[in-house]
Amino acid sequence: MAEKAGHTEGLVQVDEVTKVYLQGHREVRALAGVTLTVPRGEFLSIMGPSGSGKSTLLHLMGGLDRPTTGRLTVDGAALSEMPDTDVTIFRRERVGLIFQFFNLLPTLTAAENVALPLLLDGKRMKDVRARVESLLEVVGLADRSAHRPDELSGGEMQRVAIARALVVEPRLLLADEPTGNLDSVTATEILELLRSVHQGKAPTIVMVTHDPRAAEFGDRVIRLRDGKIEEDRRTARS
Repeated sequence: MAEKAGHTEGLVQVDEVTKVYLQGHREVRALAGVTLTVPRGEFLSIMGPSGSGKSTLLHLMGGLDRPTTGRLTVDGAALSEMPDTDVTIFRRERVGLIFQFFNLLPTLTAAENVALPLLLDGKRMKDVRARVESLLEVVGLADRSAHRPDELSGGEMQRVAIARALVVEPRLLLADEPTGNLDSVTATEILELLRSVHQGKAPTIVMVTHDPRAAEFGDRVIRLRDGKIEEDRRTARS
């Protein structure tokens, strides 16, 4: 993976991207010509009011949706132009996803939830156990690997979700309101964990948040309004 120093190479390139949804007979423009470069190794926070387009932009970066117009490239792959099957493979191999509501499978243990992306790719649990256990240690849950989600706190479930996102060794880590369902103390712990992961494993992280304090954990903050970038600044951590 490229070094963070210099931030000279863009892992994500968004060029004049628009996204229009149909609501009945009415068009809703979620993104209105966004152009943005996310350098390799950057921790970018995206903010904006409800309906500003921030989650739409994140979903486009993860190949979960497609732009209406414009071009979007991640790690050299033009997601906006690839067939759906290729986008699915790309996302599975190179993108880690963290959601507000954790999205863990209730019947699986923490270790099995972390391993799930690899198991779905045809690998066997015995072959990936060492990697899974190492990641559970990284997120502070080495002693909770056999517990199921209903035996874990909200913060612990989000730690499992972070480990699951990292298990594929992603080039890009996307976090959609990762602290939105947590109390303030636990939220800070999760943000510190993301910052630690960023510094230690050096993935590029893009995080959507409504919390100004959470946004400052990134290197850079962009603010969207009405589908356009109205602010782009560095933080004190950069």
